[in-house]
Amino acid sequence: MTVDDAATMRKMVRFTLKPTGHEILEASDGSEALTTLRQQPVDLVITDVNMPNMNGIELTRELRALPSYRNVPIILLTTESDPEKKNQGRAAGATGWIVKPFNQEQLLSVVTKVLPN
Repeated sequence: MTVDDAATMRKMVRFTLKPTGHEILEASDGSEALTTLRQQPVDLVITDVNMPNMNGIELTRELRALPSYRNVPIILLTTESDPEKKNQGRAAGATGWIVKPFNQEQLLSVVTKVLPN
């Protein structure tokens, strides 16, 4: 699942991962994502940090509290490069961090590393 309030970012993630055989669910904020993810489990969550309603760090905390998401990789995408934000993401349970703008190779590399074959 890709979670971002910017439709262009969700489109870029989908455009990058779909050709490699991944099915992509989309949500525009953490609240929408949490509702969907409780009903439809996924193997990976790629979420923006700064979003309305529920940000990516809050979403990560909420997902880690659910038994079915304790070990699912969660990648945070953000324009933030602040070490404190990264620490908050790690403390919430994020698996990794990609700074925007990113290129397709970066995203594919991270997804390949975190998803079991």
